[in-house]
Amino acid sequence: MKDYVIRAVGADSSIRAFVGITTGLVEKARQIHDTTPVATAALGRTLTATVMMGLMLKGKDSKISVQIKGNGPAKQILAVADERGHVKGYISNPYVELPLRADGKLDVGGAVGTEGNMVVIKDLGLKEPYVGQSALISGEIAEDFTAYFANSEQQPSAVALGVLVDRDRTVKSAGGFIIQLLPGASEEVIQKLEKRLQNLESISSLIDREMTGEEILEHILQGFSVEILEKKEVELVCDCSTERLEKALLSIGEKDLSEIIEEDGEAELTCHFCNTKYHFDKPHLERLYQSARR
Repeated sequence: MKDYVIRAVGADSSIRAFVGITTGLVEKARQIHDTTPVATAALGRTLTATVMMGLMLKGKDSKISVQIKGNGPAKQILAVADERGHVKGYISNPYVELPLRADGKLDVGGAVGTEGNMVVIKDLGLKEPYVGQSALISGEIAEDFTAYFANSEQQPSAVALGVLVDRDRTVKSAGGFIIQLLPGASEEVIQKLEKRLQNLESISSLIDREMTGEEILEHILQGFSVEILEKKEVELVCDCSTERLEKALLSIGEKDLSEIIEEDGEAELTCHFCNTKYHFDKPHLERLYQSARR
């Protein structure tokens, strides 16, 4: 089954909800980056939240970037999504290994770190992108997204993210939800929702039980009226190309480009997001150099 995100409203449009099943795209990211289990969980949670936030964007060709930079050995996680359900991402140290926590779970907080920042950049096609920032709370990522929504967007939200890694290191299940209170939500709705969220089991266990996104949505918002607005397929897609890498080479300037031609006679660039290698031979570099001089 393909991955997807369900967008819905509940309680007479005083709650909005996003539920994502992302097992396939997280497994694809694991294969590309050859991540350890704890790195798989950290990157997978970030990809899941970012792809859901991408579907909140308005306007064609809008993009959102989420950068998580903590003081843990994972170093940095970056994910980029658009309004079409495409997401890409990488983790700076995909080989981080840590002992399991005392409760037997992967120590994502230890890998990411508890000190640092989450930076969210929204490119909505305007002159200047929107940039929001929030300090990391736990490094467990879901709590950090919850804090970002509260601190940077003043949007009361509940975020749950989960990645279940199998014994052979493949992704058994992955997904998450974002539940947000909309203006005008009554105190009764707020209290009822808070009580419901406190008693929920982990999102990864719900997905591991092979519950569909629709079933998870009904389970989370049990006791509320729910209206599904959209079910959108989501996938891991990288939009790198020779043209983009040419621009990267041009950006270093003619002096550095000239040195590469004279000293190396060729260049090889690797895309961080998908590990695709791009080779530029001497004639190609010389054409770029002439372009840079113009």
